[in-house]
Amino acid sequence: MTPVPKRFAALAIAAMAAGTLAACGGSSGNSSSSSSSSSGKPVSGGTLNFVSAGDVDHLDTLSAYYLPTFQLEMAFTRQLVNYYPSNNRARATTVAADIASTIPTTSNGGITNGGKTYTFHIRSGVQWNTSPPSQVTSADFLREFKWMCNPSLGVGNPLYYEPVIKGMSSFCAGFAKVKPTASAMSAYANAHSISGIKTPNSLTIQFNLVQPANDFLNILAMPFASARPAAYDKYIPDSAPFRAHTLSDGPYAITQYIANKKIVLSRNPAWKQSTDPLRHQYVSQMVVTEGTASPQTALANVQAGTDQLMWDLPVPTPSIPQLQASKNPGLHIYTNTGSSNPYLAFNLKSPTANHALAKLKVRQAIEYAINKVAIAKIYGGVKLNPILNGAIAPGNIGYANYNYYPTNGGSGNAAKCKQMLAAAGYPHGFSIVDAYRNAGNHPAVFTSVQSSLKACGITSKGMPLEQGPYYAFIENPGNAAKWDITEAGWVPDWLGNNGRANVVPLFQTNCVNPTTNYGCYSSATTDNDIKQALAAPSESAAAPLWAKAGEQVMKDAPIVPFTTQDVVLYAGSKLHNLIYSPIAEQWNPTQLWLSH
Repeated sequence: MTPVPKRFAALAIAAMAAGTLAACGGSSGNSSSSSSSSSGKPVSGGTLNFVSAGDVDHLDTLSAYYLPTFQLEMAFTRQLVNYYPSNNRARATTVAADIASTIPTTSNGGITNGGKTYTFHIRSGVQWNTSPPSQVTSADFLREFKWMCNPSLGVGNPLYYEPVIKGMSSFCAGFAKVKPTASAMSAYANAHSISGIKTPNSLTIQFNLVQPANDFLNILAMPFASARPAAYDKYIPDSAPFRAHTLSDGPYAITQYIANKKIVLSRNPAWKQSTDPLRHQYVSQMVVTEGTASPQTALANVQAGTDQLMWDLPVPTPSIPQLQASKNPGLHIYTNTGSSNPYLAFNLKSPTANHALAKLKVRQAIEYAINKVAIAKIYGGVKLNPILNGAIAPGNIGYANYNYYPTNGGSGNAAKCKQMLAAAGYPHGFSIVDAYRNAGNHPAVFTSVQSSLKACGITSKGMPLEQGPYYAFIENPGNAAKWDITEAGWVPDWLGNNGRANVVPLFQTNCVNPTTNYGCYSSATTDNDIKQALAAPSESAAAPLWAKAGEQVMKDAPIVPFTTQDVVLYAGSKLHNLIYSPIAEQWNPTQLWLSH
C-alpha cells in the first residue's frame, strides 16, 4: 500500500515546537490594521522576503503536508478547484473554479449518476513553464492521481482518494508491488488505468466515485490533487533531481532551491492573469531565507523591515500582550481556527486501560479533573486559546456549543473527580503513564495535567519523547503497552465541510498502524453517524450527523478537549492586501503587494 501518511496536524504542530502557538486552520477575526486592507491600488514589483528557521518538508505536491510548504504551493501550483481568496470566512471556505472552467453541479450537468460522477472542463491557455510553454491537460491531472500511490513517496493522505474514487484501491494495490525506480514506476503508471478516472479529451476529466461524497470538491482542492507535468515521470518523487527541475502552472516558479538555505520564486512568464481567477502576480520575487534560530529574532527582523513575513516561526507568546497593548498594526489574530490543541487522548488498548481507563466513569471523572484554564495560560491565556469542551472545535462542520462535564469556567473540579473515582471502585486512585513531547510548551502541559490528576488522586508518570518521532510513536498501536495518556494536537486539512478531515481520522474505528485515532477508540454508534454523514447528499444534510457523532464521542469520553487556538501572525509595514488562507494558516502570497 501507500507510504505512511504524514498528518497535517502532526507536522503543523511540530513546526511550532520552538515557539508558542500550534498551527491551525482559521479564517475570520482579524485584529485589524491599515496594512490588512485590500483598498488602494496594488503596486507591482519588489521582493517578498520570508524569514525562516527550516526548509520545506517536500516540494512534490503529492507528499507536501506542511503549512509553510502549502503557502509556497499557492504560488507555483494549481488545482481543478480551490478556494476564493477572501477574509470573509464563508467565502474563504467556499470552493471556486481554478483550472476547471466551472464548478460542476447537477444543474449544469457536471454532477451526474446520482452524485457519483463529476465532470470537469479545463481552461484553455493554462500553461506549464516548459520551453516552449505547454497547455495543462486532463492527462496532467490523471498523472497526479496515478502517482499518489507510488511505492517511493506517495500522497500525504491516501484516505481522501483511495476509498473514494472507483478503481483506485486496486490500481494502488498493483502499484505497491512495483520496484521504486523512476523508470519502473513511470512504466506502471502509464500502462495501467484507474477505472474511475476518464479523460475523454485533453481538456476534460471525469471522476466516478464509489458512492456520492458531499465533500469531493474539498478533497480536490487539496494541493495533493495538483496538475502533474509529464516531465516528472523521469524522477523519483521529491528526490534531489526532482527538486532541481520543478515546473509551474501558477504565477510564480521556483528559480532557486538550496536545501536548508534558500528558496527563490520568481514570476512565471508562462502564466496569464486571464486564465487564473484566483491569483495575482504583484511582487517580482519571493525569497525564503532559512536558518533563523528563534521566533524572537524572526519578529525583530520583520519589525526592522529586513523581512516582511515569518514563514515557519510563530509570533512569540511573550511579545503578544505588548503588541496588543500598543495596538501594533502588524499584529493580526484569526479565530475559529478548527484546531483541537492540545487535547488529552486515552489509550484504550493500554494495560491500565484494561482496568481503570476501560471504565467510562473513570474517564468521565478525569474530564472533570483537568484545569483547562491553566493549560491555556501556557499558550498565552484563554483569549488566544479559548476553552474547548466538545470533540469538534469551532470552524469545523458539526461544531455545537455544549459541555457535558462543566467545571468552574474550565478550571477543573478535583472533588467531583474524586467522588466519581470512588464510585467507580478507585477511592485511592491509580497510576498511569503520560507520553509527552519534551520540547516547546509540551513539558509544561504535561506538568499541568499531572497536577490536575494528582489533585484527583491519580499518579501520572511522565514518558518524555523527542518531538520528531512523537506522532509516529503514538500512531503505532504496537506501542499500546507503553503509555496510557498523551497530550496530542489536531488541525483539520480544510475548514467548512471537513468531517472527513476532522471527525473521521480522530474517532472512526481504526487501530491499524498508522492511526490518528491514537487511543483506538471504537464505537458502533459513532461509526454509524460517520457513515451516514459521509453518504449525506449535501453539506447541510451532513452537518447534524457530524454534530451527532461529536456528541457521542464526548459521551464516551475517549478524549479530554483542552483548548482551541487562535492563529497569531505579524506583517511587515510595507505589506498590503493581507488575505488569510485557512489551508496554510498564513496570508496568500499571490494576493500580497509591497509599498516602495
